[in-house]
Amino acid sequence: MNAQAPMPLIPLIPENAPFNAEQRAWLSGFLAGALALETPAGSVALPAPATGEEDDAPWHDPAMALEERMQLAEGKPLARRMMAAMAQQDCGQCGYDCAAYSKAISEQGEDRLNLCAPGGKETARMLKKLVEETGGGVIGPEERAAKPAPEPVSSVQGYSRATPVKALFLARHRLNGAGSEKVTNHIEIDLSESGVTYEAGDSLGVFAHNDPALADAVLAALHAPADFPIGGRILRDVLIEDVSLGLAPDMLFQLISFLTGGERRQKAQALARGEDPDGDAQTLDVLAAIEKFAGIRPDPEAFVESLEPLQPRLYSISSSPRANPGRVTLTIDTVRYPIGARERLGVASTWFAERLPVGAPLRIYVQKAHGFGLPLDPATPIIMVGPGTGIAPFRAFLQERLAQKAQGGAWLFFGHQHEASEFFYREELEGLRAAGALTQLSTAWSRDGAQKVYVQDRMREAGAELWSWLARGAHFYICGDAKRMAKDVEDTLCAIAAAHGGLDGPAAKAFVAGLKKTGRYQADVY
Repeated sequence: MNAQAPMPLIPLIPENAPFNAEQRAWLSGFLAGALALETPAGSVALPAPATGEEDDAPWHDPAMALEERMQLAEGKPLARRMMAAMAQQDCGQCGYDCAAYSKAISEQGEDRLNLCAPGGKETARMLKKLVEETGGGVIGPEERAAKPAPEPVSSVQGYSRATPVKALFLARHRLNGAGSEKVTNHIEIDLSESGVTYEAGDSLGVFAHNDPALADAVLAALHAPADFPIGGRILRDVLIEDVSLGLAPDMLFQLISFLTGGERRQKAQALARGEDPDGDAQTLDVLAAIEKFAGIRPDPEAFVESLEPLQPRLYSISSSPRANPGRVTLTIDTVRYPIGARERLGVASTWFAERLPVGAPLRIYVQKAHGFGLPLDPATPIIMVGPGTGIAPFRAFLQERLAQKAQGGAWLFFGHQHEASEFFYREELEGLRAAGALTQLSTAWSRDGAQKVYVQDRMREAGAELWSWLARGAHFYICGDAKRMAKDVEDTLCAIAAAHGGLDGPAAKAFVAGLKKTGRYQADVY
């Protein structure tokens, strides 16, 4: 039997790949492990990348479906499986980050399983299932009071949902041009008396209120008095300010099942288990659930107890404190959509757009960014991809770069449906280009031509130049929808690495993973 010839050395990373020597060594090790390449006898093996269970968890991907995340986490410790159940955005809306929230639940220090706002009911159900699988998991109030409370992301006033501060609503300006079917508002908030500061890349948490008309419709459907006392307040105010009137929670269906019988009870019990007997579960907000089981008369206190708390909303900050001292701005799409004969409203977006008076106080907190911010060196080039309201943090970045007099170059990919009516901040962007803070602007308008064009199409068209920017050490940023746009943009970047960097498919994916690992690919997705 002939001896096998030594396997030739394979150049894992092309010479024109945009990495320094240390990054090249790390990524070569990553590729060697990922592709199961052999090291020839006598050659020097490159160091494999260090792995941390939290940082390298394969399910830490907001575009990945819950079922797939749970499969990848199978057999892992409870905290890891709980983290996989979450939406994996580290958004901070729960008062923790994903790892800290899962740790608090698994260590029996947190019994609220419904705090993951991006994950919603799907995540809450999976967390409940995991807790039940471990024999109940969460300790009672008396036992928990004897244990030290888990630390929130920040205990400093104004930097977590647990410690909001007061600010003032200053102004709203519609960004859409004439003829647009959409309403997108530029929002300005006064922070001068709040005691908080922020940086470009941070988000703002806002405690909004439900539409009073929706609260009144719920009261009418329940035949409950608006002034019924609830904990020193009245029922109507609690429905407007404290509880979620969105997707009906399982606890509400459990309550309904106690108040009805026969087939209706069976349906309520099925809905409480996460089943969908009539095919309408995803359309049942609190009002629709009450109307579906018309005639129920729950005790108002029991009804309020069955609802989930009204969660704060997080928005990417669209301003730099250097350009807007004492102020913060947001860029918010107003959410409205019909279901049946009723129009559903986004809670915070319509509150800002229509119900919050100018000069009114509001409760806010600054959510510090988790790995989403400008390079420390202003000479580092940046590439930003942010269609629609995804432009928000990049407006902040560009304002900051202008104040820094950054020389590294900045390239923005922006898109929407129509150039005439949805070119947000057009004059400001043109001014930033004239001032040199914005080097290149590539736009995509999906409804202005016979063929739909998106930001990833513009990236593909400019692939060679984009690769050359990466070769100069550019950092790559993306902001927007996690499940569709962000995935398409990442796939396009992989394709550019393959086409212009000489990498095959697996190596191109590993290249993008290397960008993420070294902090050169950062995402603010939702």
